[in-house]
Amino acid sequence: MHTDEPPNPLERPDGRRDDGLRDDGPQRAGRAGQHDNPLGEYLRARREHLTPDRVGIPRVGHRRVPGLRREEVAVLAGVSTDYYTRLEQGRERSPSPQLLNAVARALRLDEHAAAHLLRLAAPRLTQRPLHRPPERPSPALQQLLDSLDTPALVVGPALDVLALNPLAATLYTAFAPVDNLIRMTFLDPAARTFHRDWDRAAHDAVAALRAAAGRDREDRRLIELVGELSLKSPEFGRLWARHEVRGKTGGDKLLHHPRIGDLDLHYETLAVNSAPGQQLVVYQAAPGSPSAEGLLLLRALTP
Repeated sequence: MHTDEPPNPLERPDGRRDDGLRDDGPQRAGRAGQHDNPLGEYLRARREHLTPDRVGIPRVGHRRVPGLRREEVAVLAGVSTDYYTRLEQGRERSPSPQLLNAVARALRLDEHAAAHLLRLAAPRLTQRPLHRPPERPSPALQQLLDSLDTPALVVGPALDVLALNPLAATLYTAFAPVDNLIRMTFLDPAARTFHRDWDRAAHDAVAALRAAAGRDREDRRLIELVGELSLKSPEFGRLWARHEVRGKTGGDKLLHHPRIGDLDLHYETLAVNSAPGQQLVVYQAAPGSPSAEGLLLLRALTP
C-alpha cells in the first residue's frame, strides 16, 4: 500500500527494520508497535556495546551476543529477566523513573545518556504545531554575537548554523557552504583536514545529534538530515546505529586552518533561553598560547 509518510530514520537509521528483537527468532513477526520502539532500540544498542569485562562479569564459554545478555542487564538492574525483556521489546509502556535509573546504572550510562533514556520512555506529545517559527537569532543575540572578539556562532537543534560572526566565518573559510556542523563534518572533504582528530569530531557530532533527536523524535528537520547523512555517509550510519548520546556543552577542538595552521581551541555551548533549541557556541584559546597568537592572526585575516 502506498503511503506519503516517509520512514523515520531517527528510529531506523539505515532504512531497515530495527526493532530490538534480533535474538528472538519467530517472535519478530506480528507484534504490534515493534516498528516504533526507540526505547528498545536504544537499550539494545547500549547493551551490545557494553562488554562483560566492564561490569565484572567473567566470560565463560561461547557468547552469541557481542555485549551483555538481557538476563545480565536484568541482574545488574535488580529486575526480573522477563520484565527487562518486555521493556526492551516495547511491551512495558509505563516504566517508573526508579526502574529506568536502575537500568541506566546497569548500562553504565553517563548523565547525558541517562537523561536521553528517560526522554525516550516518556509519552510522546499528542499534538505538535503545524509550523515552527523560522530559526534565526533574535536581533539582540545577533548584536551579542557580532560584539564578541573571538569566533562564535549560533546553531539550532539539528546543528544548523543559524548565524556566525566574522571571526567564525574566517575560521570556517575552508567550508562551502557553512550550513550545518554535522553535515560539514561528514560530507565536506575539507573536514578531514580541518579536524585534526576527525574520528573524535565525528563521534561527538553524532552523539550531540542523537541527544537532540531524543528531545524531539518528530522534528522534521532532524528526520531529513539523518536520512540524508545515512544515505550519503556509511560512517555516519555506523556511528548513528551505536545510539551514543552526548550533550554539546563544551570541550576541546583540535583544528587546522589553511592559512594559520594548527589551532587548539576550547569551546563552550550556552543555551539561548529566549529561543529554546538555539545554542551559542564560543571558541577561545588559552591565554599566551600559540593558539592565542593564531586567533590574533585570524582577526587580521577577517574583513
